[in-house]
Amino acid sequence: MTTLFIDADACPVKTEAERVATRHGLQMYLVSNGGLRPSPNPLITVIFVPEGPDAADIWIAERAHEGDVVITSDIPLAAKCLGHGARVLRPDGSRLTPQNIGHQLAVRDLAADLRAADPFRKGGGRPFTKRDRSHFLSALENTIAAARKDVAG
Repeated sequence: MTTLFIDADACPVKTEAERVATRHGLQMYLVSNGGLRPSPNPLITVIFVPEGPDAADIWIAERAHEGDVVITSDIPLAAKCLGHGARVLRPDGSRLTPQNIGHQLAVRDLAADLRAADPFRKGGGRPFTKRDRSHFLSALENTIAAARKDVAG
Protein backbone atom coordinates (compact mmCIF):
# COMPACT_ATOMS: atom_id res chain seq x y z
CA MET A 1 0.00 0.00 0.00
CA THR A 2 1.22 3.50 -0.82
CA THR A 3 1.91 5.83 2.10
CA LEU A 4 2.45 9.58 1.88
CA PHE A 5 5.17 11.11 4.07
CA ILE A 6 5.40 14.90 4.51
CA ASP A 7 8.50 16.61 5.85
CA ALA A 8 6.11 19.05 7.50
CA ASP A 9 8.35 21.77 8.93
CA ALA A 10 7.84 24.77 6.63
CA CYS A 11 5.95 22.69 4.03
CA PRO A 12 3.50 24.99 2.21
CA VAL A 13 1.34 22.20 0.72
CA LYS A 14 0.22 20.19 3.76
CA THR A 15 -3.46 21.02 3.20
CA GLU A 16 -3.32 20.11 -0.49
CA ALA A 17 -1.52 16.84 0.27
CA GLU A 18 -4.15 15.95 2.88
CA ARG A 19 -6.96 16.51 0.36
CA VAL A 20 -5.26 14.26 -2.20
CA ALA A 21 -4.42 11.58 0.38
CA THR A 22 -8.02 11.56 1.59
CA ARG A 23 -9.37 11.30 -1.96
CA HIS A 24 -7.14 8.27 -2.58
CA GLY A 25 -7.62 6.74 0.87
CA LEU A 26 -3.89 6.92 1.65
CA GLN A 27 -2.29 6.96 5.08
CA MET A 28 -0.38 10.22 5.44
CA TYR A 29 2.26 11.11 8.03
CA LEU A 30 3.04 14.74 8.84
CA VAL A 31 6.46 14.65 10.51
CA SER A 32 7.61 17.70 12.45
CA ASN A 33 9.56 18.96 15.46
CA GLY A 34 6.34 20.55 16.71
CA GLY A 35 3.93 23.34 16.02
CA LEU A 36 1.34 21.29 14.12
CA ARG A 37 -2.19 20.64 15.26
CA PRO A 38 -3.39 17.06 15.21
CA SER A 39 -5.73 16.33 12.34
CA PRO A 40 -9.23 14.97 12.92
CA ASN A 41 -8.82 13.03 9.66
CA PRO A 42 -8.31 9.34 10.55
CA LEU A 43 -5.95 8.92 7.57
CA ILE A 44 -3.60 11.62 8.83
CA THR A 45 -1.10 10.96 11.60
CA VAL A 46 0.97 13.80 13.02
CA ILE A 47 4.36 12.62 14.26
CA PHE A 48 6.33 14.86 16.60
CA VAL A 49 10.03 14.01 16.68
CA PRO A 50 12.50 15.28 19.28
CA GLU A 51 14.31 18.54 18.67
CA GLY A 52 17.63 18.02 17.02
CA PRO A 53 19.31 17.95 13.68
CA ASP A 54 17.54 15.82 11.11
CA ALA A 55 15.21 14.01 13.54
CA ALA A 56 12.24 14.33 11.16
CA ASP A 57 14.42 13.30 8.22
CA ILE A 58 15.65 10.19 10.03
CA TRP A 59 12.07 9.19 10.97
CA ILE A 60 10.91 9.49 7.36
CA ALA A 61 14.00 7.87 5.82
CA GLU A 62 13.64 4.82 8.08
CA ARG A 63 10.06 4.24 6.91
CA ALA A 64 9.74 5.36 3.28
CA HIS A 65 10.17 2.52 0.81
CA GLU A 66 9.16 1.42 -2.67
CA GLY A 67 5.59 2.40 -3.41
CA ASP A 68 5.64 5.35 -1.01
CA VAL A 69 5.65 9.07 -1.79
CA VAL A 70 7.70 11.65 0.14
CA ILE A 71 7.16 15.43 0.00
CA THR A 72 10.28 17.36 1.01
CA SER A 73 12.59 20.20 0.07
CA ASP A 74 15.45 18.50 1.91
CA ILE A 75 17.85 17.11 -0.70
CA PRO A 76 19.76 14.66 1.56
CA LEU A 77 16.44 13.25 2.82
CA ALA A 78 15.25 12.92 -0.77
CA ALA A 79 18.43 11.01 -1.67
CA LYS A 80 17.90 8.55 1.20
CA CYS A 81 14.26 7.98 0.28
CA LEU A 82 15.10 7.50 -3.39
CA GLY A 83 17.69 4.95 -2.31
CA HIS A 84 14.89 2.97 -0.65
CA GLY A 85 12.75 3.11 -3.80
CA ALA A 86 10.30 5.82 -2.70
CA ARG A 87 9.16 8.56 -5.07
CA VAL A 88 9.98 12.13 -4.04
CA LEU A 89 8.36 15.48 -4.84
CA ARG A 90 9.27 18.97 -3.78
CA PRO A 91 6.43 21.24 -2.63
CA ASP A 92 6.54 23.04 -5.98
CA GLY A 93 5.77 19.74 -7.72
CA SER A 94 9.21 19.12 -9.20
CA ARG A 95 10.30 15.50 -9.04
CA LEU A 96 13.53 14.32 -7.52
CA THR A 97 14.73 11.11 -9.15
CA PRO A 98 17.73 8.80 -9.06
CA GLN A 99 18.79 10.51 -12.30
CA ASN A 100 18.77 14.09 -10.97
CA ILE A 101 19.52 13.74 -7.26
CA GLY A 102 23.32 13.79 -7.70
CA HIS A 103 23.12 17.15 -9.46
CA GLN A 104 20.76 18.47 -6.77
CA LEU A 105 23.16 17.39 -4.00
CA ALA A 106 26.04 19.14 -5.78
CA VAL A 107 24.03 22.37 -6.19
CA ARG A 108 23.05 22.24 -2.51
CA ASP A 109 26.68 21.81 -1.44
CA LEU A 110 27.84 24.64 -3.73
CA ALA A 111 25.18 26.98 -2.32
CA ALA A 112 26.25 26.10 1.24
CA ASP A 113 29.88 26.87 0.35
CA LEU A 114 28.89 30.24 -1.18
CA ARG A 115 26.88 31.18 1.91
CA ALA A 116 29.79 30.21 4.18
CA ALA A 117 32.22 32.29 2.12
CA ASP A 118 30.03 35.41 2.31
CA PRO A 119 28.00 35.53 5.54
CA PHE A 120 26.50 38.89 4.53
CA ARG A 121 25.12 37.48 1.29
CA LYS A 122 21.39 38.10 1.09
CA GLY A 123 18.78 36.31 -0.85
CA GLY A 124 16.97 33.07 -0.77
CA GLY A 125 14.55 31.09 -2.80
CA ARG A 126 11.85 32.57 -4.92
CA PRO A 127 8.39 33.05 -3.42
CA PHE A 128 5.95 30.14 -3.48
CA THR A 129 3.20 30.87 -6.04
CA LYS A 130 -0.30 29.71 -6.92
CA ARG A 131 1.24 28.13 -10.01
CA ASP A 132 3.62 26.11 -7.79
CA ARG A 133 0.63 24.91 -5.75
CA SER A 134 -1.24 23.90 -8.90
CA HIS A 135 1.81 22.15 -10.32
CA PHE A 136 2.24 20.30 -7.01
CA LEU A 137 -1.34 18.99 -7.06
CA SER A 138 -0.97 17.68 -10.60
CA ALA A 139 2.44 16.14 -9.88
CA LEU A 140 1.16 14.50 -6.68
CA GLU A 141 -1.74 12.86 -8.52
CA ASN A 142 0.66 11.49 -11.17
CA THR A 143 3.20 10.37 -8.57
CA ILE A 144 0.61 8.52 -6.50
CA ALA A 145 -0.60 6.70 -9.60
CA ALA A 146 2.99 5.68 -10.46
CA ALA A 147 3.72 4.63 -6.85
CA ARG A 148 0.62 2.44 -6.79
CA LYS A 149 1.87 0.74 -9.98
CA ASP A 150 5.18 0.10 -8.19
CA VAL A 151 3.30 -1.70 -5.44
CA ALA A 152 1.01 -3.62 -7.82
CA GLY A 153 3.74 -4.53 -10.31
